[in-house]
Amino acid sequence: MERLESEPSGESLSAPAPETPSAEEQKRLALRSRILGGAIYTVARTVFKTLRLDCENLETVNRDGKGAILVTWHGRSLIPANVFMRRGYWALISLSRDGEIQNNIFGRLGYQTIRGSTGRGGVRGALQMARKLKEGGVLTFTPDGPRGPTHKVQPGVILMAEKSGAPIFPIGVSANRRWLAKSWDSYMIPKPFAHAIMLIGEPIYVPPKTTEADRAEMCLRIEHAINRLEKEAERRAGHPDYPPEWPTE
Repeated sequence: MERLESEPSGESLSAPAPETPSAEEQKRLALRSRILGGAIYTVARTVFKTLRLDCENLETVNRDGKGAILVTWHGRSLIPANVFMRRGYWALISLSRDGEIQNNIFGRLGYQTIRGSTGRGGVRGALQMARKLKEGGVLTFTPDGPRGPTHKVQPGVILMAEKSGAPIFPIGVSANRRWLAKSWDSYMIPKPFAHAIMLIGEPIYVPPKTTEADRAEMCLRIEHAINRLEKEAERRAGHPDYPPEWPTE
């Protein structure tokens, strides 16, 4: 894909298109995504329904009917995905095989999806999403996904906000009792009947025609904003020792 003038430098947002799987492989992938997607969806919904959830500033999101980008870390996405379900919001899903499972899950949750990421297909997916945001769509996004590193904002979210003018709302999430997966993102699964906290911060706007230095600064600003909210959510959930490698300022 031709490099776009608006594409952030650093990690390239474009790459050669993946090879098209055979018809037989497509059938296997579809079956796998339905089975695993259905199982994960069932577990996520069952656990979420038992939670005692405190959510702050939910009313600030999309209050004027204009576009918005809601961002939290990949490892804390279970609770926001359930909170914002069946509102017609959008999700940008990876083109990877695991993305097929995620696409199935988010479809079951009532999200509209566009396939792309900050890796393969990123520019195309990001610009498609920017158009939806301009039309008043709301995007739920994990800016450190789909492969990490955790708690590091990748530039795709800056491109979408720059092109659409939509504000970015940082979100911090925690739960007092939870499992943390042994994965790159330490994915958090609240235990049944846990007390969960979701804090939504003030909107952050990305100015048009940003420079490379501007984009790097905006990535840090968003990163620190999510971390501050997550640190406060952790404190309220009884986890005061927030990792120092995840800076808040």
